[in-house]
Amino acid sequence: MGLFDFFKKKENNVEEQEALDKSLEKSREGLFSKITKAVVGKSTVDEDVLDELEEILVTSDVGVQTTLKIISRIEARVAEDKYVNTSELNGILRGEIQKLLSENNSNDFRNFEYGSHKPYVIMVVGVNGVGKTTTIGKLAHKLKLAGNKVVLGAADTFRAAAVDQIKLWGERVGVRVVAQPMGSDPASVAFDTLQSAVANGDDVAIIDTAGRLHNKVALMNELTKIKQVMQKVVPGAPHEILLVLDASTGQNAIEQCKQFTQATEVNALALTKLDGTAKGGVVIGISDQFKIPVKYIGVGEGIDHLQLFNKQEFVDSLFK
Repeated sequence: MGLFDFFKKKENNVEEQEALDKSLEKSREGLFSKITKAVVGKSTVDEDVLDELEEILVTSDVGVQTTLKIISRIEARVAEDKYVNTSELNGILRGEIQKLLSENNSNDFRNFEYGSHKPYVIMVVGVNGVGKTTTIGKLAHKLKLAGNKVVLGAADTFRAAAVDQIKLWGERVGVRVVAQPMGSDPASVAFDTLQSAVANGDDVAIIDTAGRLHNKVALMNELTKIKQVMQKVVPGAPHEILLVLDASTGQNAIEQCKQFTQATEVNALALTKLDGTAKGGVVIGISDQFKIPVKYIGVGEGIDHLQLFNKQEFVDSLFK
């Protein structure tokens, strides 16, 4: 059975495409209005236009390193073609961004299989306020709709609110939650969750963790302990370490990504709150800098507004 069969794209999935288009509306309008102003009165892509474009991409939170890479590629294109009309600029930029995402391990997650993993264990990390709990709840909802048995582990035991929020999401989507009193050892909660998942024959176990930006060593030690304890129950767990980032924080999201990737082996990213920001370009920068797949995107507040990231559709929507 496909773990993420519910995410399979259909040609007539108009609602999902509309949600993506709407979520990128601010980013799209900001990017195009700036590019339009940059090429006013210009017929060809010259050095001045490229300088303007560089500033536009940086201020759109694509990031300096990634921006320089894109500009360098466009410069090479201009040098090769000798003459590039400004009307072609959007198409060229679109193509280079698509290439960049293709090179940076940003797969199109149309169908994701269990493989031999059952339960499939997802450990979710990220600071408080980025939409971590909401992402867990929405993911649990989608997995359940696909026919999967899901259990949530409330291992963020440092905030009573975190445990309560997970419990509320469990009730809302109708999945079990394993929790202990506030202040309990997070590793103990993770251990109990996986034991329960195995005993209950669950397909997926999603483990929440504390959203604190403590020092790197402490964070590393805590997450390592949780992983080691889980592996006693399910060898190879966690199969996915999902870092949740708030796209609206722009460059701060990139800094958080640095902190967490240094502390643990993050192998999937979720970018939330794309619908409330003009900083959608951060998706491109994060993908390029860290070479970690952007797997999920949050495109709205609704329970169904979590999508598997598809680079083709993302770029198409950004340049629509």
